[in-house]
Amino acid sequence: MKLAVAVHFDGVQAQAAAVAFEAWDAPEAAKTYLTQITHVEKARRGELDLRELPCVMQLLREHRLEPELVLIDGCVHLDADETPGLGQHLFHALGSLTPVIGISKTSRPGLSTQFEVMREEEAKPLIVTCAGIDIGAAKARLRAMHGRKVVPTLMKLAVRLAKQKD
Repeated sequence: MKLAVAVHFDGVQAQAAAVAFEAWDAPEAAKTYLTQITHVEKARRGELDLRELPCVMQLLREHRLEPELVLIDGCVHLDADETPGLGQHLFHALGSLTPVIGISKTSRPGLSTQFEVMREEEAKPLIVTCAGIDIGAAKARLRAMHGRKVVPTLMKLAVRLAKQKD
């Protein structure tokens, strides 16, 4: 099973969501998971914001999930020199065994067009970074994902679930 994960912060609390799927072109989730986090430390000024990492790890532990791949809403690497971002830290936290693909709608300085994937004509490209999987393979899989817009349907669902109130 593959997982698309997202975390939403609300003050000192957070909600982590995961959408499980088997096929890259799946239009619907096989299963969804939610985890409430009652206390999250504030982001530290001038440092990489890694508040999502313990939230995702708690979600995986709480639901005993062992995905074959994790898709995150964010960057694995911050630049072409592979400066670690959230996804790289997640990859290491998972024992460097589970590939992580990060997607972002916003380009970052230091990431060339090799990190862009076009999911629809005349739209902005999606920025793709990854660990544990070849960039070409990651881009091909993202192109295959269901959804007519830039962000795949299942990633949108994960973000929507993370933001949902009880």
